[in-house]
Amino acid sequence: MWGNLVGLLTGLLILVFSADRFISGSASIARNFGVSQLLVGLTIVGFGTSAPEILVSGFASWQGNSGLAIGNALGSNIANIGLILGCTAVIAPVAVQSKMLKRELPILMATCIACYLLVADNYYLGVADALAMLAGLLIFLFWLIHTATLEKRRDPYSRELASDLPEILPKLQAWLYFSIGLIGLLLSSRLLVWSAVNIANHFGISDLVIGLTIVALGTSLPELAATLSSVLKKEDDLAIGNIIGSNMYNLLAVFPLPGLIAPGGVLDSVVDRDFPVMLAFTGVLFILAYGRMNQGKICRLEGGALLLAYIGYQWFVYQKALEFA
Repeated sequence: MWGNLVGLLTGLLILVFSADRFISGSASIARNFGVSQLLVGLTIVGFGTSAPEILVSGFASWQGNSGLAIGNALGSNIANIGLILGCTAVIAPVAVQSKMLKRELPILMATCIACYLLVADNYYLGVADALAMLAGLLIFLFWLIHTATLEKRRDPYSRELASDLPEILPKLQAWLYFSIGLIGLLLSSRLLVWSAVNIANHFGISDLVIGLTIVALGTSLPELAATLSSVLKKEDDLAIGNIIGSNMYNLLAVFPLPGLIAPGGVLDSVVDRDFPVMLAFTGVLFILAYGRMNQGKICRLEGGALLLAYIGYQWFVYQKALEFA
């Protein structure tokens, strides 16, 4: 048991370190080839912060632990809003000024509802469902790049995104960081899934619960670091953009993986409990970001409420897991 706990913590630490190296290396490689700062920020950096979730869910699905993969996707979205945004707003209130982000929020809400409906009709996640979500990801990225390009000089989010990219590394160092990051992500994801599944089996709880709690928290650490860094640098729109972008990737790139790799049924608790909780957190983010008179600002009190709601959800999941253990 202790070996599994050490493996879990080691996997999480290497995962966070590798994600940072992977983002720095891949972003530098793209910029060395002449890709624009804005495009790199919207695609490569956004993908890099979600790489832990993608690889962990991919490995879990490949091993037949679809519950862990689904729990990781949904749990990461809940953690991004409840834990990460909650902690960030407690430290420093977050103002949402970007019109572009306010147009993204309805898309995020609609995407949450669409993904929910895809699995709620028959409690099944199949290949057709997964392909529909991946098609949605391509459409979203095309719209995002097009919109950001049009507003790159006017919108604060576009300016902050382009200016906050990692420093350009020399070509050799960039490829070294990229390789180290990719290998580290692959190995740590494998170690993390192996340890998490063993811990779940030891305590007699489902891999879904481990995915919703420990694994989701661990794979969300890169988003936590990025969001806190943005707020401390007074780049509030970038902090919110990190969360919205990560949640979109989780829904349209991470959540479909079990459907592609190991199609099968979805547990009742996912449809009846976890998806509605994620929808509720997303709805709260939508309301707070718009605010009154279109002036959205998430204050410390609201951040504390988000954090308490996240803790309450985790406690509820834990109690339910004990009942069935």
